[in-house]
Amino acid sequence: MSEQHFLSIAEQVAAHLREEIISGHWTGVMPGKNHLAEKLGINKKTVVVALNQLEQEGLLEGQGSGRSRKILLTPGKKTEASMKIAFLPYDEQDLQQDYMIHLLHRLTEAGHHTFTNPQALIKLGMKLSRIRQLVKSVKADAWVVSAGSIEVLKWFSEQPAPAFALFGRMNGLPIAGTKPDKAAPLADAMRQLIALGHRRISLLTQSTRRLPVPGRFERLFLKELESHGIPTSSYNLPDWDDSTEGLYQALDTLFKTTPPTALILEEAPLLIATQQFLLSRGLRVPQDVSLISTDNDPHFSWCTPSIAHIHWDNRPVVRRVVKWAANISRGKKDISQKLTPAEFIAGGTIGPAR
Repeated sequence: MSEQHFLSIAEQVAAHLREEIISGHWTGVMPGKNHLAEKLGINKKTVVVALNQLEQEGLLEGQGSGRSRKILLTPGKKTEASMKIAFLPYDEQDLQQDYMIHLLHRLTEAGHHTFTNPQALIKLGMKLSRIRQLVKSVKADAWVVSAGSIEVLKWFSEQPAPAFALFGRMNGLPIAGTKPDKAAPLADAMRQLIALGHRRISLLTQSTRRLPVPGRFERLFLKELESHGIPTSSYNLPDWDDSTEGLYQALDTLFKTTPPTALILEEAPLLIATQQFLLSRGLRVPQDVSLISTDNDPHFSWCTPSIAHIHWDNRPVVRRVVKWAANISRGKKDISQKLTPAEFIAGGTIGPAR
């Protein structure tokens, strides 16, 4: 869903300080930024960024301007309350994402035991009966649920074990969560498409984004079309079965009579499959059809022309989950939801409408 990144100097410093705190090298309060900068041979600004990151994670607590940060760990223990955190991915590919690997590593560093479930949400069919059985069979103190539907996240929000919504239909539910804020980049993408003469634009997303009612992103898409005087219908947001066959059938229907001149596709797998479909029809990108992905993918860097997509940094997402785990491990209720900034990258897969 997002691009691979290397640890910055500040992140490397934060990792070093985190290990020192967990090992009990420092207790009570942290040394000041000047002392740490001199000890580590780096500038004070980098130290401040690293300390702020550890504060966001819940390892440190600020005590006001000019005062040292308080260490929130009991000496001799990795965390105040190590937890068993279960991850319920949307599909198997989730677990291979760079941000997920980084997140699991960070939670393990904080002293928690993390484990993933072989049965992903898509394999469970998003069915609550099957999810109940899975949760009942797994002994976990907390859950992280990736890209859950409204029904799934509502059910988790009502359970005694704390749960975190990693993306998904969390709006309006009493559950902690985080996801990129794609409203502004979507509006930017739509304005650029319409300025290029596109009026036949379709958005293809998974059923969890469309049912039982369209999600916020999908509603914004339809609203943006209507604000430019373009009537909307199921043509713009088609229903289709979440499978390869279902996708190809939906594309075949769209291109049978009034072919769209632009397609917005949920994440890289749908975009790649759509490119294959267009190739089989002898259609070129962007000369015949413009394509936009709603997320970035590391493989996009190999593409020429570059892929138009919505980009967001996965590091704030990782920090938010780690902070949530730190809060609930100390008995603090945390159901706040945080959006990560995103932007539209106009790649070479968009062009004037034919």
